[in-house]
Amino acid sequence: MDRVIKKAQTIKGEIIPPPDKSISHRAIMFASLAKGKSRIRNFLWAKDPISSLNSMKSLSVEIEITESKEIIVNGKGLSSLKEPDNVIDCGNSGTTMRLLSGILSAQPFLSILTGDDSLRYRPMRRIIKPLSLMGANIIARDDNKFPPIVIKGGPLRGINYVMPVASAQVKSAILLAGLYAKEETTVKEPYKSRDHTEKMLKNMGAHIEINDNTIKLIPKKYELNPLDITIPNDFSSACFFIAATCLVPKSELIIKQVNLNETRTGLLDTLKLMGATIEIFNLNEQAGEPVGDIFVKSSSELKGVTVQGDIIPRLIDEFPILCVLATQAEGKTVIKDAKELRAKESDRIKTMTLELKKMGVKIEEFEDGVEIEGPCKLIGTDVHSYKDHRIAMALSIAGLIAEGETKIKDSECVDISFPQFYELLEILQR
Repeated sequence: MDRVIKKAQTIKGEIIPPPDKSISHRAIMFASLAKGKSRIRNFLWAKDPISSLNSMKSLSVEIEITESKEIIVNGKGLSSLKEPDNVIDCGNSGTTMRLLSGILSAQPFLSILTGDDSLRYRPMRRIIKPLSLMGANIIARDDNKFPPIVIKGGPLRGINYVMPVASAQVKSAILLAGLYAKEETTVKEPYKSRDHTEKMLKNMGAHIEINDNTIKLIPKKYELNPLDITIPNDFSSACFFIAATCLVPKSELIIKQVNLNETRTGLLDTLKLMGATIEIFNLNEQAGEPVGDIFVKSSSELKGVTVQGDIIPRLIDEFPILCVLATQAEGKTVIKDAKELRAKESDRIKTMTLELKKMGVKIEEFEDGVEIEGPCKLIGTDVHSYKDHRIAMALSIAGLIAEGETKIKDSECVDISFPQFYELLEILQR
């Protein structure tokens, strides 16, 4: 399905972004491992988290969905999962596949994980290596590079693992496997990635010690406590509307009750350096996460910046929309140390370079990032999402400031994380 985006006159109003995707995945998985009845409210009913929900159902977890869309999980404990009748389909969700691989590595049965065309070319050696060091019997296609993944679960041992790249999914897979290991498991990251797994498992009773970028999980004879959680709203989804408001003249927007976990909010810090007008208010806590309201208004004089190093894991999902913001900043914006982006739903470095060039942007591609010289006058044209939800949404925001019409190919991929994206975009322009 194609979507036509026209130049916007203004963005105004208040919105509530969708529930947090990362926490939705974890909530359904961790509740399935707990002993007792968990309640999950404000779950993200989008394709990726639904893949996690269906995966846990296929492992014989009792999951009930009420009329109000509350999820009740009747968890039977860490060792309660049963061999699935069929191959587990993870859809487009790398989070589902990688985290589930950590869990299934310890189960006394055979399981096979696959996914859609995109997921079957996402790199999996990064989880297979540490899980194999823990004793997992796990293999994948093309010399352990790509799914499907075949896992014959069994006893695991703890490891001390130094991660070559900061990755919340890899870290989480190791820690979940560590719940079942005989010895303690330690993971050290080069930079701190999103920490929802550590926070949630610790709150559920797991013995986790955190020291800067090192996380130690000490196994013991315990069961995880059930969850009672209202999932906060997703900062990564809010970012598209933050950017739209910055870029479209005479715009003001309030975004309500957004998860402001510092491992996720690198784009806010970057925008402030670029000169954007952003305020945070009504700060409080929800599900162990800091949340607050965000006020943003048009920014006519954004400045180019260099983004690299330890901030990259804190804005890894925001690379596409940061590229769009950079097109309107004065001077050069350089993004480095982001090679990880070549292994997302698409090669996001290449795809943003190709598509923004079509719109008239001066952009140069590097192995680990891009350089963009602005401000550029954007020209509406046909652009491709590559069936990548964040590319589709970022190019849609670019279309709001482009002359003429911008047609987004395969725009329905936004359903992976933000099914109401286009509906909300239209409402804010009325």
